Amino acid sequence: MKKNLIKSLVHAFTLSSGWRRRGIAFTAGAIGALSLPPFEFFPALIITMTAAVWLIDGSVSIRHAVGIKARLSTAFEAAKDGYWLGLGFFIAGLWWLGAAFLVEADRFAWAIPLGVIGLPAVLSLFFALGFVAARLMWSTGAQRVCALAAGLALAEWLRSVLFTGFPWNIVGMSLGAVPSTAQGAAFVGLHGLTVIAILIAAAPATLIDRERPALSIRPTLFACAAFACLVAGGLLRIGQQATPIEPGVRIRIMQPNLTQDKKFQPEAMGEILTKYLSLSDRATSPRYSGISDVTHLIWPESPFPVVLTNDTGSMKKIAGFLPEGAVLVTGAIRSMKTAAMRRPLYMNSVHVINHKGALVASYDKVHLVPFGEYLPLQSALEYLRLRQFVQVPGGFTPGERRAPLRVPGLPLVAPLICYEAIFPGEVTPSSGDRPSLLLNVTNDGWFGVTPGPYQHLAQARLRAIEEGLPLLRAANSGISAIIDPYGRTVGALPLGEEGVLDGPLPTKITATVFSRYPLLSPFLIWLLVFLTALWRLPRDR
Repeated sequence: MKKNLIKSLVHAFTLSSGWRRRGIAFTAGAIGALSLPPFEFFPALIITMTAAVWLIDGSVSIRHAVGIKARLSTAFEAAKDGYWLGLGFFIAGLWWLGAAFLVEADRFAWAIPLGVIGLPAVLSLFFALGFVAARLMWSTGAQRVCALAAGLALAEWLRSVLFTGFPWNIVGMSLGAVPSTAQGAAFVGLHGLTVIAILIAAAPATLIDRERPALSIRPTLFACAAFACLVAGGLLRIGQQATPIEPGVRIRIMQPNLTQDKKFQPEAMGEILTKYLSLSDRATSPRYSGISDVTHLIWPESPFPVVLTNDTGSMKKIAGFLPEGAVLVTGAIRSMKTAAMRRPLYMNSVHVINHKGALVASYDKVHLVPFGEYLPLQSALEYLRLRQFVQVPGGFTPGERRAPLRVPGLPLVAPLICYEAIFPGEVTPSSGDRPSLLLNVTNDGWFGVTPGPYQHLAQARLRAIEEGLPLLRAANSGISAIIDPYGRTVGALPLGEEGVLDGPLPTKITATVFSRYPLLSPFLIWLLVFLTALWRLPRDR
């Protein structure tokens, strides 16, 4: 009875057509978004990837023609299935982007469909490409799961690097969002986790295998065993003794929860700074009675509506506020102008300010957000009256290179501004000494109380696991956190609340496999799966 029910379900997927088939693919993709933060329900991905296998099965002719001509002739059908499945996945996972268009609704509300539907429509092209690649490697046995993993993981990697890259909600985050299963990222990174997640989630599709029904349970049993080993290994790794802390370092992260409309009003600078200073001096315990007990104060990304270092009055107030030896690390807008420039350049930066009010170090954001901080094809799009969200003349200018930040009293820092933290293998300088901590300042206030800030935190936390480095995260509206090199949360402030987070600085651990070989380690696991998928093809021919 159960077997007949599964067969009927398989036929419903494989033999569907038209809008019914598109609806099935879209729904299956949308369900998969439940595997991502803040839900983190991995079984949802099983539904998505099982459906993916059956949909590609349906693109194979009834006569099982598997030669190269047959593969090419049915590749377009697989691409359509992948596109609609991807559209459901990305709309369900990224709908919260619409909140950013409502911050200045009079100017941007009309463009909500571009963010909520337009971006997912573009990203879905990568899923379509992944399905095509899988179809070209497709077989009639259990190895077709490897074809899906190899094809879709390749497409996800391309999504993370092409056109400046957008590795948000990569499929591997279904494992990377949970600390126990995320520990594998220390060895194979996010893209390696993507291969593993697809293999595990797609395996149940082989429970009904027309070629060898007696053996069809083996891939699912293997997937269950692999998942159990991943969880057990992760729990063992994070269950070891607490990470040592840096002596003499007392961190305070300030989370102001300032609304976006106020942040863009220069006349509100005095009120904003007063709030920041008052909140930063709040007593939280006998050990932290105020700013006098803090060595390093951290404020979030570009929290001021003016160029801070050009505002002499504000710099004097900060100098008068910081006790001797204390340091402020804050996001800020930096400007630069020479005689040859028609207008100044603006950078999204991190400033290090000492107790004398002097700027002692700075870092300029390298990886800017398209349409948020700059407009691609700016002249043409401005002619059409399009603008980036953060209004500075000409948009922000990117920094020249990713560089360490030298903060007095702290070991070497790898600064990450906003979504720079979502790029695996790119969060530390490519040369020089290995940093000792990741510092992520961000402003997720654009997105309100939605899944977006939870997804951003999970990705930043995964960078800590990949690199074996602690993470300090200051977010305007949350979620601010102190995280150790294993991804364990030392302390955090909830989303949508103002407050301060006090705590020690965990030390780094020995460099992980991934931090040493950020390209090689995920490639090797992908290559193994790719070769396994190809191994079946000669027999099918």
